[in-house]
Amino acid sequence: MIASRLETDMHHDLLIRRATVLDGKGSEPVVIDVAVKGDRISALGELDAHTADDVVEAHGLVLTPGFIDVHTHDDTNVIRTPEMLPKLSQGVTTVIVGNCGISASPVTLRDEVPDPMNLLGDVADFAWPTFADYATAVDKVCPAVNVAALIGHTSLRSQVMDDFKRPASAEEVAGMRVALEQALADGALGLSTGLAYRNAFHAPDTEVLPLAEAVANAGGIYTTHLRDEFAGQAAAMDEAFATASKAGAPLVISHLKCAGAGNWGQAPRALKQLEDAAQQQRVHCDCYPYTAGSSTLDLGQVTDEIAITITWSKPHPEQARRALADIAADWKLSLMDAARRLQPAGAVYHNMSEDDMRLVLSHPLSMVGSDGLPNDPHPHPRLWGAFPRVLAHYSRDLELMPLPEAVRKMTGLSAATFGLEDRGEIRQGAFADLVLFDLEALEDSATFDAPIAPAAGIVRVVVNGVTSYVDGVARKARGGRMLRRSQRLAATPQTHPDRKENTHEH
Repeated sequence: MIASRLETDMHHDLLIRRATVLDGKGSEPVVIDVAVKGDRISALGELDAHTADDVVEAHGLVLTPGFIDVHTHDDTNVIRTPEMLPKLSQGVTTVIVGNCGISASPVTLRDEVPDPMNLLGDVADFAWPTFADYATAVDKVCPAVNVAALIGHTSLRSQVMDDFKRPASAEEVAGMRVALEQALADGALGLSTGLAYRNAFHAPDTEVLPLAEAVANAGGIYTTHLRDEFAGQAAAMDEAFATASKAGAPLVISHLKCAGAGNWGQAPRALKQLEDAAQQQRVHCDCYPYTAGSSTLDLGQVTDEIAITITWSKPHPEQARRALADIAADWKLSLMDAARRLQPAGAVYHNMSEDDMRLVLSHPLSMVGSDGLPNDPHPHPRLWGAFPRVLAHYSRDLELMPLPEAVRKMTGLSAATFGLEDRGEIRQGAFADLVLFDLEALEDSATFDAPIAPAAGIVRVVVNGVTSYVDGVARKARGGRMLRRSQRLAATPQTHPDRKENTHEH
């Protein structure tokens, strides 16, 4: 009986031999074997006597935890296109959806989709009146990656307000809070806001605070696309810190950037604000490794100081992939009038400085998020290339940060910040979300001209023990799950800044 049990303990489903392992916690690399049984890492170390159904010789290759994309707009895509190739092909094994105040649930729409909710799809794509409905739909399709979800403030507004150009009434705020509390009870991670967008801009902090308090009571997290990422950024950051502090909720500032040519060089100030706040409360930010952003075409961002490229236009689809300045010249209109004629539309804005972006990306409090827009017909290259770009371009080539630190920013730190238990680390008992890659060959292939391109150098991706991607080819087997937060704790004390809260997966 003892021998039989020993043999069982030494036989695994998958055994990756002699990989250079980065554990996701920032530790130095070690060359060891890693074994997987079922959906968990079953053993690691020198496993010469161990056997497996699938043995991978990984000498010279790097093995890390699966990348966690903390900032996505994949809400509807994880259901409509469950293969999730843009993410899987770059080593992402978990996506956090519902960012920037927009989420696919709890939403029912009758006519047109409010901006920027239209980034997620058309009216028919908002088919989940409750978060529980959405989570069940994710479970049913079994996407290729894990899914964890925030609830969007603008989406909540869309269910109780017929006019976005004002603060919500007390009754409307109460209605939003009821819906949010139910979603949190059903496993949502927290709340996101997109206060810079016109359909949320008129929401004062007094509207957001009761919602953030509900998040804190549930042990969730509050993320925000700041009210102003341009000249008013400092005040917008202070507003976010104050709201989260009053509520008692951990805060993540989404895609922290110093946008607009007049705001370049402000990253040291912004990061000092972040550091000062971190002395009093739990705060982090996320960042993508590019100097251009992408969203709907926003008249507030139209200027001749930066290059703006139109990626789609509902009334003028023929103008996609063209510079706004060229379109305006052809039409003999000002930039602003041309932008008005193109709306609703999408755009890429080259509005950041490389120096600022590098400072944010390399800061210890920042995580990596792609902010990719999967429904854009000509997406920003970050959708397919963000994570390899950090590892290959910024860590390997430019030595902006050591590789263990780069990996921590996309694995262990992300899991700890968002309360994803047993994710983001390579250790015995952790979920077997793994990425094996060739560091020398690793490259983000996606460009602004040709953005739909899988990364080079990704050898194997494993999600919950299921080998889902091998040498550039997605396998039919999909191992993703809906990650629901179930055990709710009070906001994590600052004395334990990376303590994990619990999730339970149904």
